[in-house]
Amino acid sequence: MQSVRPATIARALRGACRTQSHNAAKRYHSRLVFQQSARHHGRSLQSTPAFHPRQLLPLAQARNASSSSSSSSSSSDTNHGSSSNEAAPLQKTPLYDFHLAHGAKMVPFGGFHMPVQYADLSVGQSHIFTREHCSLFDVSHMVQRVFSGPGAAQFLQRVTPSAVESLAPHRSTLSCLLHPDGSGGIVDDTVISRLPEGRFYVVTNAGCRDKDNAYLDREIAKWNAEPGHEGLQVHEERLEGQGLVALQGPDAEAVLASALDGEDGLDLKKLFFGQSAYARLKIREGKISSSPLLISRGGYTGEDGFEISIPGGETVAVVDALLAVGGAERVRLAGLGARDSLRLEAGMCLYGHDLTESTTPVEAGLSWIIPKERRTADSGFYGAEVIAKQLVPKSKGGAGVKYRRVGLIVEGSPAREGAEIWSRPEEDGGEAVKLGRVTSGCPSPTLGKNIAMGYIKDGSHKPGTKVNVLVRNRPRQAVVTKMPFVPTKYWKGE
Repeated sequence: MQSVRPATIARALRGACRTQSHNAAKRYHSRLVFQQSARHHGRSLQSTPAFHPRQLLPLAQARNASSSSSSSSSSSDTNHGSSSNEAAPLQKTPLYDFHLAHGAKMVPFGGFHMPVQYADLSVGQSHIFTREHCSLFDVSHMVQRVFSGPGAAQFLQRVTPSAVESLAPHRSTLSCLLHPDGSGGIVDDTVISRLPEGRFYVVTNAGCRDKDNAYLDREIAKWNAEPGHEGLQVHEERLEGQGLVALQGPDAEAVLASALDGEDGLDLKKLFFGQSAYARLKIREGKISSSPLLISRGGYTGEDGFEISIPGGETVAVVDALLAVGGAERVRLAGLGARDSLRLEAGMCLYGHDLTESTTPVEAGLSWIIPKERRTADSGFYGAEVIAKQLVPKSKGGAGVKYRRVGLIVEGSPAREGAEIWSRPEEDGGEAVKLGRVTSGCPSPTLGKNIAMGYIKDGSHKPGTKVNVLVRNRPRQAVVTKMPFVPTKYWKGE
């Protein structure tokens, strides 16, 4: 769910991954000499007093929590080409100075200064390190929101296809905001988590910040003004300045467990994918604890991992603590370059590329986010009538879809966004027919192959279908492939 990637990220991926086959990355990785010391983890907190985020704590705790604001603002990693984002001065996450101190190459992304990679590892090496150990990503640019009020669940069930009312506390679901015109088009993709006291924590994409803000302001105002909704009012709070980091990879659980304040009693083995909990981390060399942080198990890489929402003034100390307890042999900082190739290997969508307002969840291969009880035309969410018809294939009397999102393995040069997908005449004996186009593509550091994602005509979407992809106007052989390209490793129990 990250945003449109600028040319700087695309160049970084090409430069790092072009010659980075899996074996080459392995050979380099085996030669890495990990520094066991020199981890600067004694950084003090900002001068503002530490605070418990009222928006994220259960209300009983929040009443006793002190609050102060911190610098910078958050946003998400999705883009819809917002001109206001591009014109406005770039914002900084709470980790901006930290990134510079650790050798980050910064690029504009989603309206923020963001790290694309760090001096110690190339993008390809960082990618492999994440798959084998774990990496820490700054995703504070994403927009963190909290919805509350007696009508919050019902409101979210209007603007998304999710069964929000049935979510148990500290459970989450991938979802999407839907266009109010009834087309079923996706305004943005999002993750919704239910918190105690009937509140909902929603993370949306940075590049869609202005568009999403306007959409939600309009929809909430409309909801609150409707007759009969006097007792179903909805309120939204945007957590400006809140930090958000993602700890991703097979060593993520062990690293986070080492940093937890044991008095909270959180057993990470019992915190499964799609669940969340509040816990404090030992910071400032383990001498004090952080505020209770919202820790969610999941991420955008296909690996096991966690996303941690942190008060802005504590973000640097928390990141320092995680790096210190993990050590350079287990955890490294990673940037947007590795994040993009990791998400593509995991078959995850990038808004503004693989998802747009003209794409429905069914076309995007996201039918699974729509629960059975909400698959009828009268389900009450925007576009329900269109989506319900698309869920039923034409062969069974439904509308089906004209195009479907698929994965591709491409021979030769990697296919990039916009590359056309054509039928292969030598396979069927007919004339070449245009079937679709690529929406994301890059070399896979894990597989040593060129992978891509795109939309192809229904009927040609089955795995194993042989097609051609035009790369620089030259046909390259490709095969439709089931996603994810690399098996996911989400923690769902033994």
